[in-house]
Amino acid sequence: MSNVTVPPALPPLPSYTLHSRPPLLPLVPDNVLLLLLPIAAYWVFSLFFHYIDINDYWSQYRLHTPAEVLKRNHVSRSEVVRDVVIQQVIQVIVGYLISLTDPEDTVGKEGYDIARWAQRLRLAQRVVPRLLSFAGVNSIMLAQKMGSYPQLAGLLSGGVYPTFHQTVSAVTSEKMLVPTFTGWELAAAKALYWVIVPALQFTLAIVVVDTWQYFLHRAMHMNQWLYRTFHSRHHRLYVPYAYGALYNHPFEGFLLDTLGAGIAYMVAGLSPRQGMWFFTCSTIKTVDDHCGYALPWDPLQKITSNNAGYHDIHHQSWGIKTNFSQPFFTFWDRWLGTAWTGGDVSARYERSRKAAQRQVERSEVMNNDVPTSELASKATSGAELVSQSVLEPKIKSGKAAKQARESRMQVLQDSANGGPEVLVKETIEEKEATAAVRRSTRRSLTSPSQSGSLKSLKDKMHNSLHGRGGTIIGLESSH
Repeated sequence: MSNVTVPPALPPLPSYTLHSRPPLLPLVPDNVLLLLLPIAAYWVFSLFFHYIDINDYWSQYRLHTPAEVLKRNHVSRSEVVRDVVIQQVIQVIVGYLISLTDPEDTVGKEGYDIARWAQRLRLAQRVVPRLLSFAGVNSIMLAQKMGSYPQLAGLLSGGVYPTFHQTVSAVTSEKMLVPTFTGWELAAAKALYWVIVPALQFTLAIVVVDTWQYFLHRAMHMNQWLYRTFHSRHHRLYVPYAYGALYNHPFEGFLLDTLGAGIAYMVAGLSPRQGMWFFTCSTIKTVDDHCGYALPWDPLQKITSNNAGYHDIHHQSWGIKTNFSQPFFTFWDRWLGTAWTGGDVSARYERSRKAAQRQVERSEVMNNDVPTSELASKATSGAELVSQSVLEPKIKSGKAAKQARESRMQVLQDSANGGPEVLVKETIEEKEATAAVRRSTRRSLTSPSQSGSLKSLKDKMHNSLHGRGGTIIGLESSH
């Protein structure tokens, strides 16, 4: 007589019939909606920020002033809109052609797939007795003591549930008694199918797109030909705003955004409905990173440290070779040492604000014949404020100084987009600030109102550049 233990039979899987999935919106196929939703989200979300921008709402949370947008950017808003629309047209065409090769999206197999997960759980239970034996526990005897809890007893005995069965009809119309799944197995299988696996797929897609964009984005900065030919166009926006998020060279837009998101979609095995969520969330996150506002109630700027404040540093002449990560998390910057390490940047931002405002005032004089004495008064007060609050913020020696030098060198080499002029202006601003400090050495360094203004900006940048829990992600504080 053989003493081999035969594993108990598994519950049978249900039959199913596949049907075409009805579209989420009538008359709009899901493969088309998949392409249109991210574009709609882009413009709705962008125009929301544009609305609060032109109406000067929540100006206390701006990273930059309207004067900076006017004077520091090297591209008009109409050119930005044009290039974004071109990229989105390419995105729709490529996405639609790829969608034609996708298999038909169907429904009707959900119960079968859930039962498959329940079967896997039943098979996994067979290792429970062996694992307990390593700890010196006799699982069979323990299961017998749990007789009043049949599901727990079945789990301890390796997935043996003698009281759980069902009657089914065989092909010959005879009734058969077969095993069935327990309540906890079905509940766990449904959680896996509807929640856990999709969450893991979404996480994998985020990791893939973050990885793709980090290394390609970094390559665009490290290779001068790639930077001058393609990526420098995006950096004409020294002061980013929401609908400029996808302002790119068309080829870069296809390679970095369209292809990167498509690869993440395929690698993660997302369904069209999951793709709608992923592409739309990616788009909204990209817009939010370029919005120019550090809104304290914006959840996207709290969940991840890769927010508007973090990415805005990358658009500055002194940080252009740092903070490459986008659009979701900053782990590649932190792991590979490319995060900005120059400490607090609020003083640098304040200097840029004042310098841009002085340029606007000078333009008003030239256009409107403002009295020279009034201009001189404004210039003097502006220089004094600069001297009292900012000067040229010192960059930490070592790695941070190297980051700033390399960033400025890249801007200097971008002559086609006015890089040298940008550095000339900033050098003049620094000299003016230094001279103003020397003139005011006998004065009080700060007044309560000016100190409060600078503190407000520092707090805003500090909060924007912090992740949850109050720790800076990828930055070193210089307080």
